[in-house]
Amino acid sequence: MLSSVRIAGRRVAVRGAAARSCNAIRAASTWDNVPQGPPQLTVARPKAILGITEAFKADSFKEKINLGVGAYRDDQGKPYVLPSVRTAEDQVIAAKLNKEYAGITGVPEFTKAAAVLAYGEGSDALDRLVITQSISGTGALRIGGAFFARFFPSKKIYIPTPSWANHAAVFKDCGMEVEKYRYYNKDTIGLDFEGMVADIKAAPKGSLFLLHACAHNPTGVDPTPEQWKEISDAVKAGEHFAFFDMAYQGFASGDTNKDAFPVRHFIEQGHNVALAQSFAKNMGLYGERVGAFSIVCENADEKKRVDSQVKILVRPLYSNPPVHGARIASQILNDPALNKQWLGEVKGMADRIIEMRALLKKNLEDLGSKHDWSHITSQIGMFAYTGLTPEQMDKLAKEHSVYATKDGRISVAGITTGNVKRLAEAIHAVKP
Repeated sequence: MLSSVRIAGRRVAVRGAAARSCNAIRAASTWDNVPQGPPQLTVARPKAILGITEAFKADSFKEKINLGVGAYRDDQGKPYVLPSVRTAEDQVIAAKLNKEYAGITGVPEFTKAAAVLAYGEGSDALDRLVITQSISGTGALRIGGAFFARFFPSKKIYIPTPSWANHAAVFKDCGMEVEKYRYYNKDTIGLDFEGMVADIKAAPKGSLFLLHACAHNPTGVDPTPEQWKEISDAVKAGEHFAFFDMAYQGFASGDTNKDAFPVRHFIEQGHNVALAQSFAKNMGLYGERVGAFSIVCENADEKKRVDSQVKILVRPLYSNPPVHGARIASQILNDPALNKQWLGEVKGMADRIIEMRALLKKNLEDLGSKHDWSHITSQIGMFAYTGLTPEQMDKLAKEHSVYATKDGRISVAGITTGNVKRLAEAIHAVKP
């Protein structure tokens, strides 16, 4: 017979083995095979931008400058809420509306007004348009990408070189293959128009092209109206389909009609385009995530079928969009007095950006710079490509406390009347 001590010892040993076995099972986690994602896509903003922000915060120099932020700032460098937005929000709250779900395609008063803003009052596209509210511009692109992946004959989309960093990610995640067409000429710090048109003409017949309607992100380089006409001709000759991303309508030039010229011209020329709209920049509704996706159809029957499929796509994605931001935007777009006020405020934001470009160029010239800085003022919108090298951008940060991305892109919204002189001196120091 075994002694009680030996029995107890065996029980302890068995329990220990069982515990080790359990631990071994636990060690093989369900998610052990999940790989680490690339750093630029593991956060809402690219790692480069977050790195700039962190370096800026850590810098103790009182006159440091952050030119990496992709949101509008006033001349004090502070976030800006438009007065028209404050008024519209007060009106929405005062109306004591319910919190019921919107339909799958969103707040109809908003989508109808958004379509008019984009395509123009009286446009024949409005009667054959499918439109849905989206989770800002990114959500509009995602709906478009999902629709194209499901129904467009080619599963390939052409985007400009360079383009907004999230474009490729959105379309690839939809199952599309992303190709590039020439756009930016680093030697001239301007548009590679010939290369762009040549690539459009060389693409397989019936290809899908993403086009920035205005204020190209990240270069700030836009085609002229005459160039847009030639681009339209090339797209038509190739029987291609144009998908416009219009994230900056009104914010680019200060004129919502002028900024919508490419979209409206394509419609006039017989193109049935798709469009992603965002109200983040032009209304400052960044966190409200207000946008719209639309497709111009050939006729009423096609519109009915496309509308049904867009709803089928949206339903499992997020069911229906949030209402608060859309109600604010709707109030601004549909109230004549508020709309007039908003258009004035949009022009004010655009004018400040344009003024900062001019001041930076003037200060560089006043310092005796021998370089041609005309691209600073010929570019448009929030971002500017300076033409500075990664080494020069490093020097700006380390020696002058000026922070921006290494590709030489700066956010003009970060320039103020108070820091533009010092910024020019810093740029002149690294590129004498």
